[in-house]
Amino acid sequence: MSSSSKMKHLHMDNLFDSDDNGHEPNTDTLLVKHRVPCEGFQSSSQISDVEKDENTIEISFSNNALKVLERRYLKKDKSGKVIETPVDLFRRVAHFIASADSLYDPTADLKKTEDTFFSLLANLEFLPNSPTLMNADRELGQLSACFVLPIEDSMHSIFEAVKNTALIHKSGGGTGFSFSRLRPQNDIVKSTHGIASGPISFMQVFDAATETVKQGGTRRGANMAILRVDHPDITDFIRSKEENNKLNNFNISVAITEKFWNALKNDKEYALINPHSKEKVGSLKAKIVFNDIVHHAWKNGDPGVIFIDCINKTNPTPQLGEIESTNPCGEQPLLPYESCNLGSINLAKMVKKNNDRPEIDFQRLLKTVRTAVHFLDNVIDMNKFPLPEIEKQSKQTRKIGLGVMGFADLLIHLNIPYNSQQAIDTAHQIMRFVSDEAKKKSQELALKRGEFSAFSKSIYARNNEPKIRNATRTTIAPTGTISIIANCSSGIEPLFALSFTRNVMDNDQLPEIHPLFCDHIKKEGLYNEEFIRKVGAKGSLEEIDNLPKEIKEVFITSHEISPEWHIRMQAAFQEHTDNAVSKTVNFHNKATEKDVAHVYSLAHDLGCKGVTIYRDGSRDQQVLNKGLKKKSAVGGNGTTASMERPRILRGFTTRLNTGQGSLYVTINTDENNAPVEVFANIGKSGGDTAALAEAIGRLISISLQKGVKVEEISQTLMGITGSKPVWNEGNLVKSVPDGIGQILLHEFGTQNKEKTKSYKLKPVTYSSPSKTIDESDISILRGPECPECGNTMETEGGCSVCRYCGYSHCG
Repeated sequence: MSSSSKMKHLHMDNLFDSDDNGHEPNTDTLLVKHRVPCEGFQSSSQISDVEKDENTIEISFSNNALKVLERRYLKKDKSGKVIETPVDLFRRVAHFIASADSLYDPTADLKKTEDTFFSLLANLEFLPNSPTLMNADRELGQLSACFVLPIEDSMHSIFEAVKNTALIHKSGGGTGFSFSRLRPQNDIVKSTHGIASGPISFMQVFDAATETVKQGGTRRGANMAILRVDHPDITDFIRSKEENNKLNNFNISVAITEKFWNALKNDKEYALINPHSKEKVGSLKAKIVFNDIVHHAWKNGDPGVIFIDCINKTNPTPQLGEIESTNPCGEQPLLPYESCNLGSINLAKMVKKNNDRPEIDFQRLLKTVRTAVHFLDNVIDMNKFPLPEIEKQSKQTRKIGLGVMGFADLLIHLNIPYNSQQAIDTAHQIMRFVSDEAKKKSQELALKRGEFSAFSKSIYARNNEPKIRNATRTTIAPTGTISIIANCSSGIEPLFALSFTRNVMDNDQLPEIHPLFCDHIKKEGLYNEEFIRKVGAKGSLEEIDNLPKEIKEVFITSHEISPEWHIRMQAAFQEHTDNAVSKTVNFHNKATEKDVAHVYSLAHDLGCKGVTIYRDGSRDQQVLNKGLKKKSAVGGNGTTASMERPRILRGFTTRLNTGQGSLYVTINTDENNAPVEVFANIGKSGGDTAALAEAIGRLISISLQKGVKVEEISQTLMGITGSKPVWNEGNLVKSVPDGIGQILLHEFGTQNKEKTKSYKLKPVTYSSPSKTIDESDISILRGPECPECGNTMETEGGCSVCRYCGYSHCG
């Protein structure tokens, strides 16, 4: 931060205070604008009315952006009090990164470079990865997000990697590993005459270490585990996250080889290779393994797949070694001990009007790309690497990863549907331009600063290309929290929803509508309070009638887009990206395993380097994710408590004879005659049997309220046999659970035309008085619940991100 800086005034109300530690804030006055989503809905505080002058920086932040900045990025004193504004943060980062210019030119105009970098950040045209924003010009000083560490087949290497992982996580980075070099479970260890425990057991060690470190509370530990498909333990690996309480600090991906893919296409077996002996130790039917991958990805999102041979075809430095792993979200393939610093251009800002028609502002994009490459190259020189091996390898190749965010917003500005050939063409056009100009800028930097030191061992030297500063220049990352700061859509993903609800301090539920949608419908003269409230409840336009087709097409959301369009978009960006593309193919809950298999095949055939899928609602601890969120309470173990119960429910009681005594089952229903709660009492027997009956009733109630079908509950209970089966009017009751199951099925099964509707809630009140929406109109999508703030998370870019507090399960 400039020593001459002195701030005139701050306009952040009580959110940011001046620095109490003697640091002088800068001269730039901050005019913070809070974007108001729609009248009648929750907004942030009003736009500051301070007059702008030549020193005023106007930045439009969303309420969530301010919250995320305060919680995760801005400097705090020892008491946890924020002592930095967003402008201070941007000036701090710009000043520090610009100082790298002096390493190559002692006469460089550092102030000019600083101002250029600052303008880029303050205008939210480009943002670097989170560690750069958090750690630049601070004691920690670690600026990269992506690391890959080697794991050799020895205890020394394994636990050295555990130690190094802890150091990287503490500094704010994420780590990727290939466990493919470890010998399989039950293999003989000659040095000790013992038995190898296999890769999965050591993944659990890394997971436990990550859980302990938790990256100091600002960024959560994140790992990628990769295992080659020809490893003997591949089946155990595929199933290693079958239970959702295991390996929660890992994403896992299977490294698919072309040999495997050819065996799959020809319905043949393929060889399993012991990595220690390099010998064939068995074979598997490729189709069976592939179906296992598909099934588990369909079930809960893991594993993903990477096409490892495709990745190595574009390895820029093959003489330095093969690429075996990626960073946690899969977009950054790296050699062992390599790191990469990422940054993303906000495409929503790259639009201009030409004769009142919107078009891409390529001149502005050109300037942004060139400045961003300069910035990211400087980051390498200013970085405090966590290990000397990482510094050496990273400076050998000087990889950077410039990507984009706000692509969905750009398409909306241009009135282009995401699922259209025009959008695919736009993706090609944009990313080709970014890649070409990034390469030109890197070549210019090589002339001034020198090429990366491993250039002679690169594909560029082999092909007699001009010298270049950075072995790779482009990457498409998820941009979870930085897209929140920039108030734009994440990465290259479509809009996840048009509205969200946000929990506030008094547990009120406040809807937020996408601002571009509000602007558009006002412009088209379609705005009215009732319509906006309906969109707020649904989260999308899919089931809303009487809307022009063009509006529905442009404001389409992720789950309305077929998986094929998701993959085609990923492939379009991948064609012009040096590294890889992080993207999630979102499926409806009703998608089949066959649908998932088709997407994997399409991703391979279109040249994607990997693919991650997520089927809506496929993980256990999840709640509503789109439109209005039903009220819930989060328990200490992260589970969701029962929905709000109306004061009066009506029902009936049935008596049934059992071997343990008379069973009384009370079933209460909603106004649609759908069962919502069950109470079971077992006569006068008391003790364990009574406790069992009560527990079964509670569990059934929770299941019904969460939408589990009566038939599924009944079939689970019926057939359980106790010690004293008895007859009741010609029906055999085998036990208390069996009796309850029989009653449920008889009263509410499909033979009685039970519709199994979800639990009916009382209406939810909006911030606008007297306006209510009945939650029976809500379109339900289920996604991960944020464990920190309880709001819903978006599953995108190979990761789940909370757009309210910035929490991400990928760090």
